[in-house]
Amino acid sequence: MTMRKRTGPTALIATAVGAAERDLPATLLIDDTLTILDGASGELQPLRDPVEAYLDSLAPRSQQAVRERLRAVARIAGVPPDEMPWHRLRAPHVEHIRNRLVREGKAPASVNLTLAALRGVLRQARTYNLLTDEEYRRVTEVKPARGSRLPAGRDVSMKELRALVAACQEDDTPAGVRDAAILAVLYVGGLRRAEVAALALADYTRRPPTLRIREGKGNKERLVPLTADAAAALDAWIALRGDRTGYLFVPINKGGRVGGNEASPTDRRGRRRPARAVGDVGLTPQAIYGVLTKRARDAGIDSLSPHDLRRTFVGDLLDAGVDLSGAQALAGHASPVTTARYDRRGEATKRANVERLHFPYRRDTP
Repeated sequence: MTMRKRTGPTALIATAVGAAERDLPATLLIDDTLTILDGASGELQPLRDPVEAYLDSLAPRSQQAVRERLRAVARIAGVPPDEMPWHRLRAPHVEHIRNRLVREGKAPASVNLTLAALRGVLRQARTYNLLTDEEYRRVTEVKPARGSRLPAGRDVSMKELRALVAACQEDDTPAGVRDAAILAVLYVGGLRRAEVAALALADYTRRPPTLRIREGKGNKERLVPLTADAAAALDAWIALRGDRTGYLFVPINKGGRVGGNEASPTDRRGRRRPARAVGDVGLTPQAIYGVLTKRARDAGIDSLSPHDLRRTFVGDLLDAGVDLSGAQALAGHASPVTTARYDRRGEATKRANVERLHFPYRRDTP
C-alpha cells in the first residue's frame, strides 16, 4: 500500500487501496480534512471526464460560474482542480464542503450553487458507472444551506442617471456616443453586462425598437423592447459605428477611431495585430464594467456597476405598477422569486409604517 499526503489543514489524502477496499465509500476522517479514496491502483477510468461532460451541458455563462465553484471545492481539498478525483466524492464529503463554506460566511446562494455543481458532476459520474444509484441518491439528499442575502449593489437615482448621460453627451468623442448607448441598453433594457457585450448589430430592430438577447443566462433567448429615447441613443451610436455586421459595441482607440483591431493596430508591446474590420472585435464584459466606472467618475457620483442599473431597472418597473411576472419576463429571470428580491415597495411600506411610531426623545436645538 502506498500513500501520498499533502500538508496543510485541508489537505486531500489520496490513498491507493486494494480491490476489496475500493468497494467501500470514502469517509471523512476529521472535520477539516477531506479524504477521498483514489482508486488509481487498477481502477477503470471513465472514457470521458464527468466534469467536462457536465460543463458541456451548460450554457457558456453557466460554465464559468460552475468552474469557479468547483475551484472553490478543490481549494478546500487542497489540490488543483484537474487533479481532484471528483468521481470519488460521496455524501459525507459534500456535507463537509457545505459546512465549510457556511462557516466561511459564504452566501447561501453561493453554497447552494456549489452543491448543484457537485450534483451535476456526480450525476455524470453515475452515468459512467463510477458510483451507484444509491450513492448518488445520498448525495442529492444533502440539505441545502438555509437563509438569504439582500441583493448586492445599490439603486441608481434618476438624478444620478441624468448625470451619467450628461457626462457622455458632454464627451464629443465617439466614446461618448457609444457609452450613452451602453447606458441606454443597461437601464432601459435591464441587460446583464455579458448580454451587452454579446450583442450583434443584427440583434437590433429599429421598428419597433427591440433587442434580441441571444446569449441570456441559462442559454435562453428573449426580446427586449426599448423606449424611443433609448433607441435614439442607440441609433446615434450605429451612425458612427457603421452598418457592417458583427458586434454592436466595439472598441475605440485614444485617437477616437472606431473599430476592431483597426482601432488599435498594435498591442502594448508594439507588435502588429492581424487586421480586423469593425464588428469583428467587441467589448468584453469587463470593458462594459469599465465604461460605467469611468462615466461615474466623470459624472462625480458614487461608483456603480452594470448590475446596479439592472436592479434599478427591475425596481423602477415594479414601482411603476408592472406586475411581477411582467418584470420577470423583461429581466430574463428564471424565477419570480429572483425578481421579487428587487421589489422596493415593501421597504417603502415598512418605512411608512414605522414613521407612525413616536419615541419621546428631545433633540436639543443649537
